[in-house]
Amino acid sequence: MSRTKIQALVAFAVLVIGVGATAALINARKTPERVERPVRGPLVEVVTVTTESVRADVAGQGEVQARRRVQLAPQVTGRVVAVDPSLVAGGRFSAGEALLRVEARDFELAVERARAAVARAQTTIEREQAEADVAIAEWRETEGEQEAPPLLARRPQIAQAQAELAAARADLATAELNLSRTRLSLPFDGLVLDEQVDVGQLVTAGQPIATVFGTDAVEVRVPLADDALEWIEMPRGDGGPPVTVSTEFAGRRHAWTGTATRLEGQIDPRSRMVHVVVEIPDPFEPADSGEQRPPLLPGAFVEVAIAGEMLDDVTVVPRAALRQGDVVWVVENDTLRIRPVDVLRTDRDHALLGDGLASGERLVVSALDAVTDGMAVRVGDDAGAVTIETQTEGASS
Repeated sequence: MSRTKIQALVAFAVLVIGVGATAALINARKTPERVERPVRGPLVEVVTVTTESVRADVAGQGEVQARRRVQLAPQVTGRVVAVDPSLVAGGRFSAGEALLRVEARDFELAVERARAAVARAQTTIEREQAEADVAIAEWRETEGEQEAPPLLARRPQIAQAQAELAAARADLATAELNLSRTRLSLPFDGLVLDEQVDVGQLVTAGQPIATVFGTDAVEVRVPLADDALEWIEMPRGDGGPPVTVSTEFAGRRHAWTGTATRLEGQIDPRSRMVHVVVEIPDPFEPADSGEQRPPLLPGAFVEVAIAGEMLDDVTVVPRAALRQGDVVWVVENDTLRIRPVDVLRTDRDHALLGDGLASGERLVVSALDAVTDGMAVRVGDDAGAVTIETQTEGASS
């Protein structure tokens, strides 16, 4: 045989052996067992809900304003002879304290002249009355008991003298009043915002020399949507619900208590909001606990919480747990259930639910792309019971 034929037979033999070996291996293998693995649902985060009584507080913001703000102006014209040290920007003064004194000598002389005029008028009445008594006596000597004529009895002259006395007394009262006005004061405690006066300056009546505001109380105008008024007692003449006002100053948060005193007379035409006016008494005094706090000055921007209606048997849930259409997702035995709920109120962080959930149920707070009722889920993290951090005395923020 030729060399070429021998090589072809060897290759064919190797091929036959390989095919046979492969077939033997295939026939000898075992079929793997089929193992069915359970379908694992998406991982969700849940919180445990509780039923409690909460107060549906109404939150808002506003700017502090002076309740009593006036421009200080003298009522008489004259040269300033004394200015109290408290009459400077930022100075505090007490009710009745003399903030400024105008030179009083001219007004003292006016009082002396007015007193002299009163004395003259009194003397005139006495003289007229004496002359009338003499004339009436002479009349009775000649005419008997017949009534003397009015002119003879000097009745017009006496009436005129009495009128002049009344005018002189009025002039005296005016002069004394002007003299008292050389001492400028206010009937309330206050703080000076700005001033434009000094000793030696000539001031005129009605000329503004300073701007002050009372420190007994300040106010905050709080804009609220009209539906927020459903949860608070409308302010009336005898006051309204209590209010907590807070702001951050020098790295610390400070709080004051006040009262919602009234609603303003109209709805804001631009924002369509209703303004509730909150009054905070003693904004310059320490807290009741004795804690030092800065004064609550006009212009400060504050957060306001108005005490609202008490709600019993309410479920508080995170706002993120409330889904479109007023439904929530509840986990029952690793199964997600879509459940409609009765939404009483929502705010920025929470929702208050009436019916639909029971205390102890687990509520899904994480987001899912696609949800069907009854789908399997895995619980990843139970954050515990839902609470409202700002709650005091069962109050909802």
